[in-house]
Amino acid sequence: MKLNDLIAPDGVTDPRYLKARQSFWEYCKLRNPKFYKDSRRHLNELATTLQALYEGKLLKADGTPYKKLMINIPPRHGKSYILTMFCEWAFGRNNETRIISVSYNETLASRFAKGVRDDITATKLDPKWTIFSDIFPATKVKYGDASTQIWSLEGQFFSYLAAGFGGTITGVGCSMGIIDDPIKNDMEAFNDRVLDDQWSWYTDTFLSRVEEGGLQIVNMTRWSTKDLCGRLLDSEDAAEWYIFMRPAYDEGTDTMLCAELLSRERYQQICGLTSSAIAAANYQQEPVDIQGRLYTQLSTYDKLPDKFERIISYTDTADTGSDYLCSISAGILDGRAYVLDIVYTDAPMEVTEPLVANQLYSTHVATAHIESNNGGRGFARNVERMLWDKYRTRRTYVAWFSQTANKQARILSNSTFVMANIIYPADWMSRWKDYARAMLTYQASGKNKHDDAADATTGLAEKMQTGNRRARSISKSALGF
Repeated sequence: MKLNDLIAPDGVTDPRYLKARQSFWEYCKLRNPKFYKDSRRHLNELATTLQALYEGKLLKADGTPYKKLMINIPPRHGKSYILTMFCEWAFGRNNETRIISVSYNETLASRFAKGVRDDITATKLDPKWTIFSDIFPATKVKYGDASTQIWSLEGQFFSYLAAGFGGTITGVGCSMGIIDDPIKNDMEAFNDRVLDDQWSWYTDTFLSRVEEGGLQIVNMTRWSTKDLCGRLLDSEDAAEWYIFMRPAYDEGTDTMLCAELLSRERYQQICGLTSSAIAAANYQQEPVDIQGRLYTQLSTYDKLPDKFERIISYTDTADTGSDYLCSISAGILDGRAYVLDIVYTDAPMEVTEPLVANQLYSTHVATAHIESNNGGRGFARNVERMLWDKYRTRRTYVAWFSQTANKQARILSNSTFVMANIIYPADWMSRWKDYARAMLTYQASGKNKHDDAADATTGLAEKMQTGNRRARSISKSALGF
């Protein structure tokens, strides 16, 4: 395409401006050449990715375009700045663009919105500098629209709304929804209530404002596997997200992402002054709870052995109303446990009792170990009764017992054994999502909201190392696998 073909009705003819209209990266370089330099490769790549998203050219494996982009890069590397530039460029390309941007609080949200609005309304004071109106003179903020948080372009009813996370965004819809750094610090990153509230607001409020076919951009430092990015990647919607992730330091090549913005020396100083977990989250995009998790690697199998020496289960009943019941059945062979089924739920006992009874029956458990603490004995008796009343079988020996050993000490001392000798089916993380999340985020420091999954898994590890009065060989075909 010739440059003459790009001349718009507004009369702009400068080749640099016409090129900036067509290329977001060229727009960035023209607007701020000192910051947007070709040597800063990550900014070039991010700008190219944002433009591809906008134009429907960022494609999934099936050839359909991504509508959702996740950005995870280190602090002070221009991720929020480039998003304000992107908003301007999108408005210049299409005056009918409608944007809702959400930041940690109202102050940051206003700053984001004000940056976009002020650039569009800027007056040229120095002929050496290129301003927005040089490139897109037809795009103007509506006269009298002085608010920094909600404003419109000329000819539009609504163009831009900024809000703090959890704030009010009702009454308008958007063609582009942006969430920018919703977590303030590590205290919030470890606060389950804050993370739960953010997820609820995203699903219940934010999503309802994004119009059909609209774009979503989530820009944040990774903190926790339970943060917004973590939950999105753990959801059924995970494949819809394109992930733009860049760590500050590449160990493989021993290079920094951008030495001009963060030198190796400065990075080492920061790592020396900051805890390793926080530094890894902020600069390497490795969630804090992954850094400190107890179970760093759990084993999996693709197919079961032909026979087991015995099949056992371990059940930790819920101690309080907020706890989870966790029941694991597994086939034992050569000192290893092959997990067959897991029940992990916070449902009441009238629900969990038949679930566990069905688990024991369907996986042919020979001995079921059930903790008798806090109502566990009654639970065990009810499960035993259901096995006979519903399934007419007494092949499972239900053994209840009182667990008196220190829970945290048991979990820590058995963790290496668990990782080496309890083996899960290859799809276990999608089959038992809540259990998998609990195991993969369990912290070695002991600062955990729930320990039921780790406790029951530890119990299974302990029982599989002891003798079994009901040991018997059973084939894989007998289990129906």
